[in-house]
Amino acid sequence: MSVLNQINDANQKEMFKTYEAKFKALSDQLRLKIMYELNQRGQVCVCDLVKIVGLPQSKLSYHLRILLDVNLIQREKIGTWNYYRLNDEEVRGLLSEELCCIFYPEKK
Repeated sequence: MSVLNQINDANQKEMFKTYEAKFKALSDQLRLKIMYELNQRGQVCVCDLVKIVGLPQSKLSYHLRILLDVNLIQREKIGTWNYYRLNDEEVRGLLSEELCCIFYPEKK
């Protein structure tokens, strides 16, 4: 179902709430840095992310949770460590023309 069809449904309010949460997650420089590093490096262990972004693990975990909650990143547990990667499909969806059709739908 395209975004244009979704906006015509009764779930418009829920859809806008979802996008609001995603854009709020993107409105922080540290979270943007985390996403940038994941994009550049692929799947990264949380132990390495601590060094890369220069945050204590507790603060990094807070930001990772926000990104996970809105599905912008994905987590995989391997042994005792969590590995994170960018959710390319979700990020591309936010940057796509499909999202624009909510506000600029084609005239029929």
